[in-house]
Amino acid sequence: MYPLGKLANEEQVESESNLTPPSSDCTPHSAKSDRHLEQFISNLLKYGVLLASVIVLVGGILYLIRHGNEPADYRFFQGTPSEFCSPKGVLTAVLSGSRRGLIQLGLLILIATPIARVVFSFLAFLRQRDFTYIIVTLCVLVALIYSMIGAYV
Repeated sequence: MYPLGKLANEEQVESESNLTPPSSDCTPHSAKSDRHLEQFISNLLKYGVLLASVIVLVGGILYLIRHGNEPADYRFFQGTPSEFCSPKGVLTAVLSGSRRGLIQLGLLILIATPIARVVFSFLAFLRQRDFTYIIVTLCVLVALIYSMIGAYV
């Protein structure tokens, strides 16, 4: 017969030896995948902004070469022409050689870059089955799409 205290210690040691290591989502494969996702998103933002900046700069230089010597008339405000109020109109203007269309295309790419970031984050979280972040990014994506559609309705 063992005293109760000693029996309790033996059971405790036995139960501790049967413990399995806790499962963790931070496996090396998951950490490597997260680093790849972060690197991809970082590159997406970096190159998206860089591409948009270059397009706007080239469009601005071409616009100034053609219209730089024209006197500006500030007596009345001229709004954005209707052809630049939709992505299709901007692409049509760029294909027809419009310099303002090139500037608008750069701005469109600048706006689309963070939206693409949200889309890729949503797809990555969907792949990882991380439902908390799926819901958060889905809400952000729906808000972005709703605000963009609202501009055309």
